[in-house]
Amino acid sequence: MVLQTALYHLIIKWIFSLFLTVIHSLKYFYTASSGVPNFPEYVSVGLVDEVQISHCDSNTNRNVPKQDWMNKVTADDPQYWDRQTQICVGNQPSFKASIGIVKQRFNQSGGLFMFNFLLKYGGIYS
Repeated sequence: MVLQTALYHLIIKWIFSLFLTVIHSLKYFYTASSGVPNFPEYVSVGLVDEVQISHCDSNTNRNVPKQDWMNKVTADDPQYWDRQTQICVGNQPSFKASIGIVKQRFNQSGGLFMFNFLLKYGGIYS
């Protein structure tokens, strides 16, 4: 009887997981620029389900949450935003180098340049 009850609960959990499965997306947009007045040389923006959750740029050098619920989610990990800031600041040199490579290959020393990159995670989560 115990085995049947355990099996019954396992089947119920499996059925509920099928119907309660949610599809979410996580995207990060990265932009490097050169020669754009009043615009940071580097910007990264995080989105969950097309809602902005984080922002970092080369002017502030700080990754900050853009939704109140992000503070709640990360409350049990006080170093989370410091690590995200380190990632943001660490990415900046490679994006700046990419702009330099493009300028060199096109034999340009000035003008406006932008390099965009999208990193997308998507899937089914329960």
